[in-house]
Amino acid sequence: MRAMVLESIGMPLKLVDGPDPMPGPGEIRLRVEACAVCRTDLHVIDGDLRHPKLPLIPGHEIVGIIDSVGTGVARSRIGRRVGVPWLGHTCGHCPYCLAQNENLCDQPDFTGYTRDGGFATHVIADAQFAFDLDPDVDAVSLAPLLCAGLIGWRCLKKAGDGKRLGIYGFGAAAHIIAQIALWQGREVFAFTRSGDRQAQEFARSLGVSWAGGSVESAPRQLDAAIIFAPFGDLVPIALGAVHKGGRVVCGGIHMSDIPAMAYELLWEERELISVANLTRHDAEEFFPVAKSARVRTHTKAYPLDQANRALDDLRQGRLSGAAVLVP
Repeated sequence: MRAMVLESIGMPLKLVDGPDPMPGPGEIRLRVEACAVCRTDLHVIDGDLRHPKLPLIPGHEIVGIIDSVGTGVARSRIGRRVGVPWLGHTCGHCPYCLAQNENLCDQPDFTGYTRDGGFATHVIADAQFAFDLDPDVDAVSLAPLLCAGLIGWRCLKKAGDGKRLGIYGFGAAAHIIAQIALWQGREVFAFTRSGDRQAQEFARSLGVSWAGGSVESAPRQLDAAIIFAPFGDLVPIALGAVHKGGRVVCGGIHMSDIPAMAYELLWEERELISVANLTRHDAEEFFPVAKSARVRTHTKAYPLDQANRALDDLRQGRLSGAAVLVP
């Protein structure tokens, strides 16, 4: 097996060769076809998310073919294409799991954070947390759906049914969920870094009604807003952009501190909520919707050994859509 490994926080990943891993009870091994690069990978590598498993193989938007199974897993699954997301395992018995809120499990495992992920030629996954995928669709185009798509879908559901939706930060998740929101008949307003004309043109190419800088005012008040960018100073801006009773959803796993703000921004029953992780039910809902909406992911493929370049391109905002590693 070849893998890009994080040995210490803040350091570049190292290409390592080793024996192929073997699946344990209830596990499967995938031959990785593609693994998208997520901003959460940056948060892990940069130390924003504390206490990762080290050494660690990052990556949690994995598409691959099952080539080996552990005890308790049907051998008929060998040869199937599956996707492995961020949520890699849950305990099944804590109050959250029992209430069907497994995304809030007290004892979870996360792919590419507390267990090895997909920046590799092979990966081990819990068989219960791997979703069957269409074998006829390009693997690179599928990979961003495993996190950017799933988290975006959960955010869109939390945003409610309002017709005018603002999206702050127009990257991988935004470009997927904007397509679904437009398919649903919503009006989408894209907010990017000030002066980022490339991102604004990209958003317009997908059919949004308006695109501009995050400090600009949309031409109309919003029913809801989703913040994908990891900047806390966007929270009061987004609250100021939604009308009375509007909702702002924070979709990132990490965000800089939210600055002090006037209570009047929250008053009149505006709501501020966050989204944490995902559930398997989200995937059951999302993949048929993405197919019906004919979601087209915009990707840039990199060889596995170019993972550090892909991460840097993401960090510097040089991507429209998603970076994807191909072993």
